[in-house]
Amino acid sequence: MKERKNNKSVISYLLEWLGTDRLRFIYSVLFAILNVAFKVIPYFIIGDVIRRLLAGEREKNIFLVQILLIALSFVIAELFRYLSTSLSHKATFVILANIRKAACDKLARVPLGYVKDVGSGTFKNIIVERIDSMETTMAHVVPEFTSGLLAPLIMVVYFFCIDWRLALLEFVPMIAGLLAMAGMMIGYEESFQNSIIKTKALNDAAVEYINGIEVIKAFGKAEKSYDKFVKAAREGADCFIEWMRRCNIWQGITLTVTPYTLLTVLPFGAWFVMNGSLSHADFVMCILLALGVTAPLTTMMGYVDDISKMGTIFGEVIGILEHEELKRPVRSVKKPEEYSVELRDVTFGYHEKEVLHGVDMKMPQGTVNAIVGPSGSGKSTIAKLIASMWDVSGGSILIGGIDIRELALADYNRNIAYVSQDNYLFDDTVMENIRMGRQSASDDEVIQAAKDSGCYEFIMRLEHGFSTVVGGAGGHLSGGERQRISIARAMLKNAPIVILDEATAYTDPENEAVIQASVAKLVQGKTLIVIAHRLSTITDADNIFVIKDGVVAEQGGHSELLANNGIYRQMWENHISVRDSAQEGGAAYA
Repeated sequence: MKERKNNKSVISYLLEWLGTDRLRFIYSVLFAILNVAFKVIPYFIIGDVIRRLLAGEREKNIFLVQILLIALSFVIAELFRYLSTSLSHKATFVILANIRKAACDKLARVPLGYVKDVGSGTFKNIIVERIDSMETTMAHVVPEFTSGLLAPLIMVVYFFCIDWRLALLEFVPMIAGLLAMAGMMIGYEESFQNSIIKTKALNDAAVEYINGIEVIKAFGKAEKSYDKFVKAAREGADCFIEWMRRCNIWQGITLTVTPYTLLTVLPFGAWFVMNGSLSHADFVMCILLALGVTAPLTTMMGYVDDISKMGTIFGEVIGILEHEELKRPVRSVKKPEEYSVELRDVTFGYHEKEVLHGVDMKMPQGTVNAIVGPSGSGKSTIAKLIASMWDVSGGSILIGGIDIRELALADYNRNIAYVSQDNYLFDDTVMENIRMGRQSASDDEVIQAAKDSGCYEFIMRLEHGFSTVVGGAGGHLSGGERQRISIARAMLKNAPIVILDEATAYTDPENEAVIQASVAKLVQGKTLIVIAHRLSTITDADNIFVIKDGVVAEQGGHSELLANNGIYRQMWENHISVRDSAQEGGAAYA
């Protein structure tokens, strides 16, 4: 995670996330204070009862009234506690929802490289499990910390009013318990960070194992592939066990010593009574107060560890929120009047390694432009840069003569339809997955887009037609079917610039012909950029850019590049050779 760069405090973020619901927390605190007040009242009533009994009072009605007042105080206190915790829970759920929304919104504005580097498992762990783990602490910390601090404070003041000597002596066990608790905190930050790292590794290993289960089963590598997950699980367990083992002794001392305030109050109080410096009634009241002070303090101490963990989780979330975004204005400086695409001296690198070195390209509006080259040459990187998934390291990308960094991200995205070989479908119906291209589209428009893209017939053969749920990541459909739905989605968007990043990679020749026909409809009058691995699909392109080692090695039409007898010609001959061999093999097999 990236370290925080500004000085915005966690409290500032909390107030921002809480939004207009902050009154709930304010009322929660007020009700918590009233809860404390009605919990303390019985101590004063009991003190009066003790004094009356020792003074010889025997009037039953007086004691009956006092007993009823004590019971009523506890009932009212519990009512205020319920109201306080209810409001704090509601406010907490608002905060958690806004935290998740802020994190997800942020991921849409950061470079794609950051998202890939961190990994989906880590983001899922932070946004789902770790944020969810803050709920109990946040919901209880406000009301219970209020009562946990205020109630003992009132009782301690009352204690000092009765006898300052015993009031001081009752702190001796508490101080010993706090010192033991400090022993638990030795190496806390290091241990907690280690647990976070190990938990992330376990989460990533689990996600990787589940996502790769099909390959693992197909190649019979289940045992070997499972080893990585087992190792991560064992290391995750070991780090917690070692941490808890180291804290056990200190925790035992803390929990044993802290509540026993009577260890000092009883013997010294009895001595004071015997020498006449403390009355019997006050001694009994001091015993009650000594017992009443420790319970809320012990409850409050139980949240110290949770609050420390919550601080670390806030740090992880804020690390996401403060990561550097794509350099885009909130509002476009000006909007393009035409949709040509131009790259001027573009350089780009992943981390410290530069993969594009001064790339220049011009793609006029309404033309078909193909980008080809060996694997790893940088052609897909160029497509992603044009699609604004990263910012260039140097140079510029222009749409209609305007640098894309002068366009608001929302405005720019409306002008780009991007279809890759790994297009993602959501676990929703076919209808809604196509409608992602334009949320305002009617059902009829979605169906027409499906017809135009050549996928209407196979959709209608599905169990529930357009209402068929495609499964997680489109897992219920074949690769070719997912690709065709992605093209339908792009067609519905009707953007003036269309990028096809090896969009037919997962299709067979029959489906490829259907896709090529639908693409021809999709790109009429638009600027088309194709990343191609089958050269036979781009022979009619207006411009073909051959990328090698991060630079434009050749540029021109198909016939021109063949005549140059360069890299493209060699690639073409290899392509023809492989295609002919495949056709011969298929005929022989038939």
